[in-house]
Amino acid sequence: MKLEYYPHHLKFRHPFTISKGTKTHQPTLIVMLEHFGIRGYGEAPAITYYDITVEKMMEDLQAKHTQIERFAFTEPDRYWHFLHHLLPKNPFLVCALDMAAWDIFGKMSRKPLYRLWKGDITKSPLTDYTIGIDTIEKMTDKLKERPWPIYKIKVGTADDIGIVKALRSQTDAVLRVDANAGWDLETALQLIPQLKELGVELVEQPLAKNNWEGMKVLFEQSTLPLIADESCVAEADVAKCEGHFHGVNIKLTKCSGITPALRMIPDARKRNLKVMLGCMNESSVGSAAMAHLAPLVDYLDMDGPLLLEEDVATGVDYDNGKIIYNGLPGLGVDYKGSFIK
Repeated sequence: MKLEYYPHHLKFRHPFTISKGTKTHQPTLIVMLEHFGIRGYGEAPAITYYDITVEKMMEDLQAKHTQIERFAFTEPDRYWHFLHHLLPKNPFLVCALDMAAWDIFGKMSRKPLYRLWKGDITKSPLTDYTIGIDTIEKMTDKLKERPWPIYKIKVGTADDIGIVKALRSQTDAVLRVDANAGWDLETALQLIPQLKELGVELVEQPLAKNNWEGMKVLFEQSTLPLIADESCVAEADVAKCEGHFHGVNIKLTKCSGITPALRMIPDARKRNLKVMLGCMNESSVGSAAMAHLAPLVDYLDMDGPLLLEEDVATGVDYDNGKIIYNGLPGLGVDYKGSFIK
C-alpha cells in the first residue's frame, strides 16, 4: 500500500453560517491509497466543533505512515478495524482512509460501490440544498439563486419563524429546518407547531447534543419528525437515539467512514428510525461516497460541492436535486490536485 495526502482550503460561494458560527472556507484533507497500481481516494473535512484539524490529521498520518502502508489489504472491513485501533482518537482520518479503501475495492471488483451494496440508484432520494443563516433578504436571495426541490434552512436565531415565513413565501419546495442544537426545550415546543403550519417537513437537532431528558419530552410532543445529528456521532449513538428522535443523520466523517455507516443504517431501521445521510461540506470526493450510499437511506443532504466555489475532483453531478451517477467503478471520482508523499 502506498499513501499520499494533500490539504485544501476550499472557499464557499457565500459565507456559511449556522448557530455555532460562520466560515468562509472549508479546510479538508484528501488522501490517496495505491494498491498494486489501483488508486483510491478519500476525504475528511476539518470541523471546529469536533476539534479535529487538517494539521492534526496530517500529524497522525506522518506518525502512522509506515503502519498504514504496510497493512496487507484484502477488503475494506478488515482495514477499517485496523485503522480504528491504530487511530482511536481520529475518526475523521479513519473515514478518509476507509473511503479510499472502498474506492480501491470497488475498482478491484470493477463495480460502482452502490452495486457492491445492492443499491438501486433509481430509489436514491433527492438531495436538499442548504440555506445558511444570514439576513432574511440575503437568505431569500440565496434561495432564488438556486431553484431547488428541497431546501434545508439553518436556524437558531432570534427570528426563526420570520426566516421560514419569508422563504416559504418565495417557494413551494420542501423545507427542512436545522437548528444545530441552537434551541432550548421551551423554544422548540413553541416553534415546532408554527413550523408545521408553514409546511416544514422535519427538524434536525433541535436541542443540545446531550439533552436527552429534553429530547424525550420533545419526542413525545413534537408534531414534526426530529432527526439527530450532533446527538448521533458513533455507532453506539444509534441505540441512544431510539425513543428520543424519529431518525438519525449519519455523516461519514463523524462516524469514521463507510464501513460503520453500512452497519448503522440497518441498526437504525431495526429501531424504526429514519435515516438521513448528511454532509460536512465535502468536495466531490467525500460527496461521491455519500452518493453510493444514497439508495439505502430516506433523506439526503449531499450539497457540499454546490456550496463550494471550488472543487478538487469531478465525478459528482446534480440535476435539480437528483444525483447523476457515471457508472464508473469504486467512487467514480477523478482527483484534480496533487499530493504530499
